[in-house]
Amino acid sequence: MARPLRIEFAGALYHITSRGNARATIYQDDTDRRAFLSLLADVCEEYHWFCHSYCLMSNHYHLLVETGLPTLSAGMRLLNGSYTQNYNRRHRRVGHLFQGRFKGILVDSDTYLAELARYIVLNPVRAQMVRRAEQWPWSSYAATVGLAPAADCLTTDVLLSRFYNKRESAQQQYAEFVAAGADQPSPFKALKNQIYLGTDSFISESQKKIRPDQSLADIPRIQKIAPVQPLEHYSEQYPARDEGMVAAYRSGHHSLSAIGRFYGVSRMTVRRAVDTANVQCAT
Repeated sequence: MARPLRIEFAGALYHITSRGNARATIYQDDTDRRAFLSLLADVCEEYHWFCHSYCLMSNHYHLLVETGLPTLSAGMRLLNGSYTQNYNRRHRRVGHLFQGRFKGILVDSDTYLAELARYIVLNPVRAQMVRRAEQWPWSSYAATVGLAPAADCLTTDVLLSRFYNKRESAQQQYAEFVAAGADQPSPFKALKNQIYLGTDSFISESQKKIRPDQSLADIPRIQKIAPVQPLEHYSEQYPARDEGMVAAYRSGHHSLSAIGRFYGVSRMTVRRAVDTANVQCAT
């Protein structure tokens, strides 16, 4: 069977899985898991990804990732490649850690964002590793509902805004949504052509975005990347520091770390400013 085509464009949402070679364990302990999440945060920053949900199992992982730029393959090479090098070095082994290339499914965000976020965090429950999603410390569930600090890689605002425009109420509704999903059928029963999860019109629109002869006028405005501007531009245009940092990050050209260095603050200070701005937009 031929490998399915990789479809990449700005603003795409993917469900990503990668398994251990011969289904072998890819995390020996919590140090490995923390190292993986740290690398995922680096990839999100470097390639302008937004991770809406994740779950680390024993021999595979699940991610729900939105790509601000068409960087899925490049980001995955860095994530799996760097993690393999670190893992092999730490455990004194050689060779492949992952089984072939990752599996990436292009997802209709309007229809399946919440559904897939639920499916991902319920993996340990379905595997009978825990009874409730909040009991598994290596998924995004606890952070999304406010029971634990969020990993640097995680973005919760977009997912929560699908439930309500106030965080606390949205977290409660999301928790109820997840609790009601344990016995629901897999959303992947609706998978089409190995790589699409969405309606026929979604598939058609997605394919248009990768045509080599497509006019830029056909690309939604939100998916266009603004011309590169130096960080000085944002400090001059936005007297309020946080507004300047948010605008610089949303431009798609500057990382959290670079913005923090310019403004003399930490990476997490920039992240908090961006998250706060996202919440204000949602309300």
